[in-house]
Amino acid sequence: MATVNLPRGRTLHLGSPLIMGILNVTPDSFSDGGRFYQTDSAVIQAQTLLTDGATILDIGGESTRPGAPDVSLDEELNRVIPAIKAIRSHSDTVLSDCVISIDTSKSEVMRQALLAGADMINDVRALQEPGALDVASKFDDIAICLMHMQGQPRTMQSNPQYDDLMTDINRFFMQRVSVCEGAGIKREQLILDPGFGFGKSMAHNYELLKRFGEFNLFDLPVLAGLSRKSMIGNLLNRNTKERLAGSLAGALIAAQNGAKIIRVHDVKETADVLAVWQACEQGISNEQ
Repeated sequence: MATVNLPRGRTLHLGSPLIMGILNVTPDSFSDGGRFYQTDSAVIQAQTLLTDGATILDIGGESTRPGAPDVSLDEELNRVIPAIKAIRSHSDTVLSDCVISIDTSKSEVMRQALLAGADMINDVRALQEPGALDVASKFDDIAICLMHMQGQPRTMQSNPQYDDLMTDINRFFMQRVSVCEGAGIKREQLILDPGFGFGKSMAHNYELLKRFGEFNLFDLPVLAGLSRKSMIGNLLNRNTKERLAGSLAGALIAAQNGAKIIRVHDVKETADVLAVWQACEQGISNEQ
């Protein structure tokens, strides 16, 4: 059973897929921008996500949708740090002791978020921005998710090209894992994310989903994040509010192919799908 150690002596047990609930404290996220921008609203949504079945809260203060504008360091800090502190100091112990991931590429946001109580870094740029690797290496009991992205958010979907999709992504993962280990980050801290929708065409995205199990060759947990993305909307001709069924199908296929963390907006529905699948896989007692 895969496990990842976390601050305060806790452990993520990844024998079965865990749900990461998306909590965007931004005014311009592609799916729920502005809904949880205020700290009070973010805390209420965090409680809902946990009640619905999330194990991890992924808090982000900068949209990485295609074409999204850059956000200044101060603005990103002002968005995410109050939310993390409010969750950590809440009187509800289920909330205050939950696993918090900081979704950022900025080293100073990483540092302050971890000091404020975050347990995990979720970086779409895989610790390649200035100072990120150094900050991550100073915290030896956190989880770190390294995502593959071709290009940058503003232009990544212009015309993504690969010599060989799976080979190129696996080569990137090997390089980043090696760099992390060279910086003193333990291999067992790492999680991989092939980056659905980040510098990939629709054909690329569905090839990734079909061949998702091939990323298990690294013997590291792999995260799948395709909730409500354009790979679903464009295939089905659905706007972001109409992509639940497609997102659930993608989550199930990823889980069946070895995904250990499923990053989603719709936590309750995803938890139901995974529960039915696991009942078939593992069986249930006659007393249930």
